[in-house]
Amino acid sequence: MKIGCLQLAPKLGEVKENIRKADSLLVDTSPSELDLLVLPEMTFSGGWHTSSFWHQAQILNSSLHIGYNFPNLEAITPFLEPTSNGPSAEWARRTAARLNCVVAVGYPEITPDGKRYNTVVSISPDGSVAASYRKTFLYYTDETWASEGDTGFYNGTLGSIGQACLGICMDINPRRFEAPWSAYEFANHCVNSATPLVVLSMAWLTRLLPQQLLETASQPDLETLSYWLERFVPVVQSEREGGIVVVMANRCGTEPGMVAGVSQGVDDEGQEVVGYAGTSCVLMVEQGEVRIFDILGKAEERLLKIDTTEVS
Repeated sequence: MKIGCLQLAPKLGEVKENIRKADSLLVDTSPSELDLLVLPEMTFSGGWHTSSFWHQAQILNSSLHIGYNFPNLEAITPFLEPTSNGPSAEWARRTAARLNCVVAVGYPEITPDGKRYNTVVSISPDGSVAASYRKTFLYYTDETWASEGDTGFYNGTLGSIGQACLGICMDINPRRFEAPWSAYEFANHCVNSATPLVVLSMAWLTRLLPQQLLETASQPDLETLSYWLERFVPVVQSEREGGIVVVMANRCGTEPGMVAGVSQGVDDEGQEVVGYAGTSCVLMVEQGEVRIFDILGKAEERLLKIDTTEVS
């Protein structure tokens, strides 16, 4: 399977500009180069601090406290998109048709009856919805505007791709950070589903300072990668023959905000910012072994392309 992860640094709320950036990063990609293209969580509206290593680290170190600026319903309302029919879905339809592949993109959804979800929609080349998944485990900033997904974790067909499990960022964590660490709800779902493919759309923060991100832009955030792998222990230990391909498409860049009321850096305009981890990757997990097909750096804005049939 030919898989692409489009890692980019969207600007908060600047949907049209973010779409133009995505198009520019894909301009040299030709039809049939990909079977599946995956983008980050809430790609074009921005990250809204939708998930965070800071809170996960609190589980491991009780002396670390978190809490930074987060939006309310009023802040996100202008960027809510109709179910599978807003700017994100329309971009996915156009891109899926041009590249002849399934395109998965995250967006803030509002249903006809006014319910709101943090959603990933996957569009087939013919413009039909291959799958739509609503985030099940909400981060606390999601809870200010969204409801938990109403169907649970997704396992089903992903258009021409076949069977897959879909998840969004916080889904890989213990529910509300209250469930036992060892519950591994999402990872066990993937194992029990006997799926050959796991697709994650993410907006995952890093503990690194913005300046550190720039200084090591082409290097992955190994602390974040290690955490992700830890949350997939049941998948790693699975005895499923043929292995499981795991796709993690994260965003990069910075966004206005603070951590625990303390500045983690400032941008060129002197505004307080937090940074995202990047580190988008495609892995093969098979009977206790993890093989990384390829991985992006913390602050790289580009398309990662791999072919799972190629042996390195």
